[in-house]
This record gives sequence, structure tokens and C-alpha cells, in this order.
Amino acid sequence: MAQAAPETVILAEDEASLYLQATTMAVWGPRGHPLVVRCDPGRAKTNFYGTLNLKTGDEIVTEATTMNAAATATHLRAILAAYPDVPILLLWDRAPWHRGPEIQEVLTANPRLELITFPTAAPDLNPQEHVWKATRRAVSHNHTHREMQSLAQRFEQHLTSTTFTSSFLHRYGWTLVCPMSV
Repeated sequence: MAQAAPETVILAEDEASLYLQATTMAVWGPRGHPLVVRCDPGRAKTNFYGTLNLKTGDEIVTEATTMNAAATATHLRAILAAYPDVPILLLWDRAPWHRGPEIQEVLTANPRLELITFPTAAPDLNPQEHVWKATRRAVSHNHTHREMQSLAQRFEQHLTSTTFTSSFLHRYGWTLVCPMSV
């Protein structure tokens, strides 16, 4: 059982969609010169699976055209490849694409991967949500990209090159429940 092993890697996973249409946030600008944010008339988008290592703050990212069980299974395999030969405890939500034969196949083939689901309708508990928020603020709010590919590359580069701190393990008593893992 991953929860009992001291070398267990503890991760939080979630998905996010990135649209070419810029989202806005407040910025400083010169008085009398309104800020212009380009609005893309299309609905170009891509999706990202992101998994945060709750101890190190490192991020594993997979871009996907759709969010479904097959794409989720691909991301699970990326997680397993990133942390070979150690138990993995993965916290995630109850999204419909987290179920299905593709997911069961990955779990059956990799008993070192253990899943814990967050409560229903509790995104504020998932530390990966904070990663999305920070990355949107740094990359996709008020952006000037004209192509989805360049925006997606910048989004992914920010995720993989930034260390995201999380107080989840301390805040929810993991250090008390499993002191060997922290």
C-alpha cells in the first residue's frame, strides 16, 4: 500500500482547458491610454493534464486535444514513467474521464499506483487548481498570442519550469498521519 511506504511520491492531478481567446485581469497602465486586449473570435482550445508533486513542487504535464479516459491513461503512463520503481499516491477529482477500461488497465498493470479521490464539488482542496490559477495569471491572462500553438507552448513551459509550493500535506495533517513520507 502506497500510503505506508516512506518512499511514496504524493501527487495531485487535475485538468484545464486553455483557450486562444484571452482572459483579462487588472493591470497598471498609463492614465488616458486604455489597454487593448485582443479578442479571438474563434473557440480554439487545447487541454492540459497537470500533476503536482506535493513534496517537491514539480509538475508533470500532458497536452491533449480531448479530455477522455484514453487521454487520462496516457497521462497516468507519463506519471509512472516520471517516477519509476516507487509507490505513487495520486489524489484527483471524480471527473468522468477518470473512469473506464483504459484507466482500469493502467491501474491493473501498475499496482504501485494508488488513487484517492477528493470529495465531490471540492476543487478548492486540490492543490493543482492553484497551479492552474498561477499559470493562467502568468501566461494566459491579457496575452497577445495569435496562434494556439505558441500560447500552449508558453503555458506548458511555465508549468514545467516553475516550482509550485503547496501546504496541502501540512494543512491536512498528512505529516501526522504518515510522518515517514514527509
